[in-house]
Amino acid sequence: MKTQRNATAAIAVPARAAVALAAPLLAGVWTGHVIPAVIAGIGALWGVSQDGSDPYRLRVRRLGSLGLAAALGLLAGELALRTGDAAAVTVCLVVAALAAGAVSLRGRVASVAGMHLLLGVTIGSGIPVPGPWWKAPLALLAGVGLVIVLSATPWLWRRHEIERDAVLAVYRASSAALAAAGSPAAEDARRRLTAALDQAHHVMGRHLTRRGPARTGPASPLAAFHVAVRLGEVTSALVWEGRVLPASVTDVPLRMARRLLPEGRSAGTERAERGGPSEPSEPSERSGCPRRDAVDGSGPDAGTPGLRALVALDAESDRVRADEVTLRLSGGPGQGRADRVRYAVLLAVCVLVAQLCAEVLHGPRGYWLPMTVAFVYKPDFGPVFRRSLHRCAGTVAGVAAIGSVALLTTDTYTLIGAVAAFGALMAVGVRRHYALATTGLTAVVFVLLDLLGDHRALYGPRILDTALAAAIVLVAHFALWPRSAAGRAAAQTEAALAAARRYRDLAPEAGPVQRHALRRAAYHRLAEARRAAAHAHDEPGRPGRRLPDWQGAIGAAERLCDAVSARNLSARPGPVPVERPAGRPAERPPALCGALAPVRD
Repeated sequence: MKTQRNATAAIAVPARAAVALAAPLLAGVWTGHVIPAVIAGIGALWGVSQDGSDPYRLRVRRLGSLGLAAALGLLAGELALRTGDAAAVTVCLVVAALAAGAVSLRGRVASVAGMHLLLGVTIGSGIPVPGPWWKAPLALLAGVGLVIVLSATPWLWRRHEIERDAVLAVYRASSAALAAAGSPAAEDARRRLTAALDQAHHVMGRHLTRRGPARTGPASPLAAFHVAVRLGEVTSALVWEGRVLPASVTDVPLRMARRLLPEGRSAGTERAERGGPSEPSEPSERSGCPRRDAVDGSGPDAGTPGLRALVALDAESDRVRADEVTLRLSGGPGQGRADRVRYAVLLAVCVLVAQLCAEVLHGPRGYWLPMTVAFVYKPDFGPVFRRSLHRCAGTVAGVAAIGSVALLTTDTYTLIGAVAAFGALMAVGVRRHYALATTGLTAVVFVLLDLLGDHRALYGPRILDTALAAAIVLVAHFALWPRSAAGRAAAQTEAALAAARRYRDLAPEAGPVQRHALRRAAYHRLAEARRAAAHAHDEPGRPGRRLPDWQGAIGAAERLCDAVSARNLSARPGPVPVERPAGRPAERPPALCGALAPVRD
């Protein structure tokens, strides 16, 4: 079932992309309204680039913000173009870049809206659209609206499947982490559990503060999520204990998931899908509990608080209510006002230089240069250097691919079929690799230009334009803001270490809700800091200047949080006195506590 669901999700997004891009073009060809259809296709193209498998409410909000911002930008660019003054177009682009930069570092939705505001101005000021001024913005909104409809329609028959899958992934990651306990892969497995919990917390966030009738019963994803939060603490403690665990223990999270998130099929079915033997028929094994000799003092693992906590959680999981309190995760330290202003100014400078180069090189329809700047200069989307390289490589591949298609045929319906295929490729690339996404986007844009009647030989110039725009971005970014990624990594790491210290110091006296909130905040911040540190290391730095060892400090803090989780469980009353694993540090390991000292950039 898991394989079938993953396969369905992998097919659904590119299938939506193919339909969303081909349908407006086919309608335009059949009705003779090709230009509005192409504008709608551009809207669908941008919508496809931001489609996803996240909760429908978040998806609709992101796509709706994109559509409104892009339509506003298209209208502004179109009005500037209709003045017939090149200076008006340039001023419009620069103002849009300042506005886009000002909002882009305020979160994902704002970043997407800001980027597409600038893209809308770029297209509106670069492609003349005949007819009334409102026609092109409405066509663009129609294209984005089609993507929203296609993306959100499954909500009607799988309303809570996304939430259920996200919570189920936590139980699977917990089982994998328990299976890796006592091996060198244990810490990586626990980090994957943290990532799964972060994703589930993100997906379930709206439901955690929702007021209304309580939803009880084991089938509720919300009740299962509350159990998963506790399971994360238990799993971290067992990983820290460092013992190799038997299958009767590592399978407990999967058995809990089958009870809390049933799928209407036998337990043996999932077991068969995982490639293992079917469930034993003995009642004691079917109950899903670890062997009692593992926790009652008669087995080799006697005295481990993590195992006793796992048994207790398994026994209590059916009684957890869906309306229990679980605090939402707070966001990490955002970009400061100075950083937002600097980025807005740098983006505007890059767009201005790109537009001036376009005026010199191409005159009218030189929109490719500022459009590429808008796509590439997104430091919040990943390393700028890598994004620039992938953009150039994807453009070359896309030009080669669509050029090969054009050599074989110029039939309109065949080209629309190519749009559907390359649109699906772009949808896959958005989730897999930016160069692959750029390949699909470049090919689609060339077909759209052909349908608009622009038959100039643009293959070579567009490759050079992309390289020039990427060079403009790289020179401006690394000359005027070379430490941006390192600064973000330093701030994220400081915040993460502070969250780990709070968890260490406050957890002993905290109640269950506050303790879980402290633990989730610490692990969440540490995961964000690890990503920021990896981002900083991917950016080229000045020769001879080494970055601080953020990864080492983050790893030490993660191990301390594991130890704190084990301490929290050992402090609970139980029949067996606490025995620490051989070779493990004391309550507050001195080496780890020292690693939590501030890390300076």
